[in-house]
Amino acid sequence: MKKRIAILGSTGSIGTQALEVVDQHPDRFEVEVLTAFNNANLLISQAIQFKPNTIVIGDENQYEKVFDAVDKYDIKVYAGQEAVEQIVSMDTIDMVLVALVGFSGLKPTIAAINAKKQIALANKECLVVAGELITKLVNENRVHLIPIDSEHSAIYQCIMGENPESIEKVILTASGGPFRELSMEELQKVTKEDALNHPTWNMGSKITIDSASLMNKGLEVIEAKWLFGINPEQIEVVIHPQSIIHSIVQFTDGSMKAQMSLPDMRMPIQFAIAYPERLASDFPRFNFIKHNTLTFETPDLKKFRNLALAFEALKMGGNIPCVLNAANEVVVQAFLDKKIGFVQMPEIIEKCISKADFISRPSLDDYIDTNLEARKVARSIIENVT
Repeated sequence: MKKRIAILGSTGSIGTQALEVVDQHPDRFEVEVLTAFNNANLLISQAIQFKPNTIVIGDENQYEKVFDAVDKYDIKVYAGQEAVEQIVSMDTIDMVLVALVGFSGLKPTIAAINAKKQIALANKECLVVAGELITKLVNENRVHLIPIDSEHSAIYQCIMGENPESIEKVILTASGGPFRELSMEELQKVTKEDALNHPTWNMGSKITIDSASLMNKGLEVIEAKWLFGINPEQIEVVIHPQSIIHSIVQFTDGSMKAQMSLPDMRMPIQFAIAYPERLASDFPRFNFIKHNTLTFETPDLKKFRNLALAFEALKMGGNIPCVLNAANEVVVQAFLDKKIGFVQMPEIIEKCISKADFISRPSLDDYIDTNLEARKVARSIIENVT
C-alpha cells in the first residue's frame, strides 16, 4: 500500500523538495495533507497537482481564495494554526513530515506524536526547545522519529544496527557558510545579501542566515543530544566546506562510519519518508575522482559565537535552549530587516540568556511562556540598539 503523507509547510524549501520525491515515486507515496502559512498561490498549485484529501492555509484571511480555487477538485480546506495541529490526527495519515520553520512546529509535532503518527522531522527547533518532552512522548507512543537534517540523517544511518553503548562520539560537519575565512572586522561589514549567498546549500532565508552564523550547527548540536541520547561531551563540530561527508560516528573501538553524498536535501527526505526501506533514485552520484579533495577545519568559536552559545545552552539545560532559539529567531528576522548587524546577533542572544528565569524541568506551558518572554526581551534589546 502507498504511504499516506501529511506535509506541514509544503511551500517551503523542504516541503517543495519532499513533493519532488513523492512525484518520483507515485507508486509508493500519496499526499494526504498539505499545509502552508501564507503562500496561498503555491499551495493551490500543489493541491491541484497532488490532489490531497485536505489542505490548510495558516492565514485565515486567504481561506476563501484557497477554497474557491480547489473546490471543484473535492479537496477539503481549513484555515488557521489550530487546524494544522488538529489535522495531523486524521486516520488516513501514515506519516507526518514536519517542515515548519521555528517554534511554530512544536505543537503540531506533539499532536502528531500523540496521534501515534510516524514523524519525518525537518524542524530542528522542536528538539532544541523541548527535546526532553519530545523524546519522552516518542517513547511513550512508540513512534519512529526520523530526522531530515542531512547531518542527523547521516548519523541515523551510521548507527543503524549498532549498539548505542558503542558510540564514543558523533562528529557533525558544517560547510562553514560564506564567512568562514573573514576576519572579525570584515564580519562587521557583511550584509543581508552576503549572508543569503550560501556556497553549498539552497535553503530558506532563516536557515541560510543560521548557517552563515553557525547557529544552525549549534541548534543541530542540541538536536543531536536528544535524537541519539548522547552527552554534550560526545558531540563535536568540524568545518567541512565541500559538504560531502554529512556526519561521522566514532565507536568505542576507534572505528568510524561516515555517510557521504553530494549535497542534495532530497536524499535525506527520501530516506526519512521511505524508512525502513531504501528506495532507488536518479539523484546525482558522488565521484571520488572528480571531487578528490576533502578538507576539514576547527570552527572559530570567537568569530562564530553562536555555536559556543548553543553548547553553553545545552549544558545549562532546562528552558535555556528555548531562550536561545526564541532569541535567535527574533535577531535573524531583525538582521533580515536590516535593523541590526551580523555580529550583533550573538550579542543580543547572550543578553537574553543572561536575563532569563531558569526552569530546570519545564512543562509545555513553561516552554510556551519562555518562548514569548525571550522574544519580548530580544525585541526590547533590539529597539534600544537601533
